[in-house]
Amino acid sequence: MGGTRRFVSGIWYGTRMKRGRVLVVDDDSDIRGLVRELLERQGYEVGEAANGRDALRALYASPPDVVLLDVSMPELDGWETLERIRDLSDVPVAMLTARAAELEKVRGLKAGADDYITKPFGRQELLARIEAMLRRAGSRERTQETYADELLTVDFAQRSVTVHGNEVALTPLEFRLLAAFVRNPGQLLAHDQLLELVWGDPFASSRDQVKLYVGYLRRKLASAGADGSVIETVRGFGYRYRP
Repeated sequence: MGGTRRFVSGIWYGTRMKRGRVLVVDDDSDIRGLVRELLERQGYEVGEAANGRDALRALYASPPDVVLLDVSMPELDGWETLERIRDLSDVPVAMLTARAAELEKVRGLKAGADDYITKPFGRQELLARIEAMLRRAGSRERTQETYADELLTVDFAQRSVTVHGNEVALTPLEFRLLAAFVRNPGQLLAHDQLLELVWGDPFASSRDQVKLYVGYLRRKLASAGADGSVIETVRGFGYRYRP
C-alpha cells in the first residue's frame, strides 16, 4: 500500500518513513545494539560510535539530527567529546550516564547538552526525549530568516555570513553570538543577556568568556573588511552591534 502509517502517542509507525538520523556514542556494544534496534523500529536511521574520536569522525562524515552521548568512555570521555561537538555543530545532544546526581546533570546542561538521560532508561522515555529534541530543533529552524545591512548579510538557515560579499567562517558559538547582535541592532546587550542568548544560561559561563568570543568575532569580521568598532563595547554594561 505504498508506505501506510499510523500515529500513536506522538510516534509515527509505518514503512518507508525515515524520521531522522541518530548517532549513538557508547563504549558498550550491547547498549549501542539495543538502542539501534529500538530506534530503527521507529523509523530512525542510526549511526554508532564506540568512543569520542569515532563520534567526531562520524559527525563529519554524516551529520546526525540527534546525538546520544555516553559520559564514561576511555580516551576521549563524553564531556570532552561534547565540548568538541559544540565547536563544530548545534546538533541536539543528550548525555547518557549512570550518575543521577543533580550536579552531574547541571554540568551536562551548562556544557551545552540539550538533555540528560540516566541509565537504565525506559524505552518510551528515550523515544520521548529524542522526539522533544527534534521538535525543539525544528521549531528553531522554522524561525530562521535572513538579515542584511550595508555591511553584512547573515543567512540563518544556511548559517552563512558575508561582509561586503566576502564569506566569513564562524564556529557555531561565534555564529550564535553574531545572531544575537544582528537580531538586536543598536540595542545594548548586557553580559547576562548574551550568556542567556548564546550560551543558553546566564550562569553557564563568565563575562570573560563573553569578552573572549566577542574578540574572536571582531577579528573575523575585520579580516573580511568590517570596521573593528562595528561591535561596540559599553564598559561595565555589555556590547551592541552598530550596523
